[in-house]
Amino acid sequence: MNTPPAVTATIAATPYAVRLGDDRGHTWLADEPANQHGGDTGPDPHRLLLSSLGACTSITLKMYAERKGWPLEGVDVALDFNPDGTPPPGSNRIGRRITLHGELSEEQRERLLQIANACPIHKVLSGEIFIDSTLE
Repeated sequence: MNTPPAVTATIAATPYAVRLGDDRGHTWLADEPANQHGGDTGPDPHRLLLSSLGACTSITLKMYAERKGWPLEGVDVALDFNPDGTPPPGSNRIGRRITLHGELSEEQRERLLQIANACPIHKVLSGEIFIDSTLE
């Protein structure tokens, strides 16, 4: 049985607009900014990657706090690639600043930081990644 891919990316004539879709029917765009000769119709691939980490962090913290009955009212996550400048060759650094809203104890805040570092996308990005590519 052939299952549809989780995500598809299609580029056509418009540089460099990419139509993205998933197997649940969602669609969104990626593009390059005008200074890279794109149309700036959507976030660039680096920002899409950062947004995945930000979304996963926020969702994971909210779910955990709800299960614990903690008064987490909201989460803001700010992310940047290589915030301190160009990293050594072969490496990158993601800066992630998490703001927790609600009347949380210091122990709860520290536990939520540990949980943020264990969110699924954090694990993917901090682990070893293999990409198997084929041409059709």
